Amino acid sequence: MSEEELLLRIYNSFDPFYPLDAIKDADIYVDMSDSRGRADIKRDLGRKIIRSRNSRPTAQLYAGHRGTGKSTELLRLRKYLEEQDCYVVYFAADDGDIDPEDAQYTDILIACVRQLLNTLDADQSKFQKWVESRIQELKDLALAEVEFNNGQVDIPLMFTTMSVAIRKIPSQREKIRKLIDPNTVTLLDILKEFIQDATSNLSHGKKQLVVIVDNLDRIVPVRRDDDGRTNHEEIFIDRSEQLKDLGCDVVYTVPISIAYNRANDLAERYDGEPSILPITAIQTLNGDEDQEGLQRLREIINKRVHRKLKAQTFELVPNVFGNEEILTRLCQMSGGHVRDLLRLVRTSFDYVDELPITERAAQFAITQTRDTYRRSVTSSEEWLTLAKVARDKQIKGNDNERRLLFSRCILQYAAFDSEDEIQVWYDVHPLILKIQQFKQAKAQL
Repeated sequence: MSEEELLLRIYNSFDPFYPLDAIKDADIYVDMSDSRGRADIKRDLGRKIIRSRNSRPTAQLYAGHRGTGKSTELLRLRKYLEEQDCYVVYFAADDGDIDPEDAQYTDILIACVRQLLNTLDADQSKFQKWVESRIQELKDLALAEVEFNNGQVDIPLMFTTMSVAIRKIPSQREKIRKLIDPNTVTLLDILKEFIQDATSNLSHGKKQLVVIVDNLDRIVPVRRDDDGRTNHEEIFIDRSEQLKDLGCDVVYTVPISIAYNRANDLAERYDGEPSILPITAIQTLNGDEDQEGLQRLREIINKRVHRKLKAQTFELVPNVFGNEEILTRLCQMSGGHVRDLLRLVRTSFDYVDELPITERAAQFAITQTRDTYRRSVTSSEEWLTLAKVARDKQIKGNDNERRLLFSRCILQYAAFDSEDEIQVWYDVHPLILKIQQFKQAKAQL
């Protein structure tokens, strides 16, 4: 294998936006639960679903920083549930259904209808009647791919076309919302009947239907001018009854900011508080280095490198990284955030023509990624907020903190102490610590 081919193979194994498949990628999965406050998605979400089989359906929320591995964990949850005779419909809502920059409850409902119509085998005639009673309004939407023949229409195609328009065409988005929003109750009722029919005829002897809606945590927070409420509150609190009333077990991802700030309100509306996947701890609350967490990050890198190589003698140091300090520093600068770790390593490869990664290449990657975080902080008040979090290791839930949580400038960690009591704390992303504006804000304190 040539040096260039070797570099290419390793480089492509560090795609930061690729969630691991629970089966195909099992060989490179790293269990980091002990460094994440013992978070275990099978226990935290899966058991409740299985144990509700002969009772009412559950509605649960899953939160965590974007890029920390939620999708990978949800795919593992899907595999676990399928092994427990569940029929699982999993979809990433931002992949063809919603625009995270501008999303409302109506968009999520249409996405669920589309995904279930295209996945489940059940009678769609009631959807046809729903369309017939609104035939002119639907025609006025001018959905190019949808043909109306004597009131009859391809129902899955119609909702697929709606979702595509909501995702990609802002002008159409508003028209569809104006049509669907006043009719969400009737549409939801028909969807529930469809699900009930499908549940009684699940394939391969499955006994329980579960819907997992991923990537709703990517919905950008927007505060409304009229009443000061956020779109997150409108979707996950004001519309909670509709979200949980699909007639089957459902799991939604939610932004970490609302999971923190409105935890009690969410717990009252859904089946418990949101289950949160913390960042992998690389330091303790007292600031000491967490060797176990750093070792888990190193293991992530090691497994991805060796998956592409046949020779077992190929070592991380010195074959991929010039020395131990380079490898350790990249792990530390990630803050324990998996996507940032993958991004830092991959960007380091961009600055070398051949292996190993040098100190200079790693520094270029750190500097480039640091600048991304610098541009995420938009005011002196936010820099001061970061300085306070770095000092206190806690947050109060104000607007600045929620925005900085969403942008991953503030990270949440969790660990159990010697008495098995959970400790949750917050800290500033390590990449921010050397930014001049942060240093100035820290000096003000």
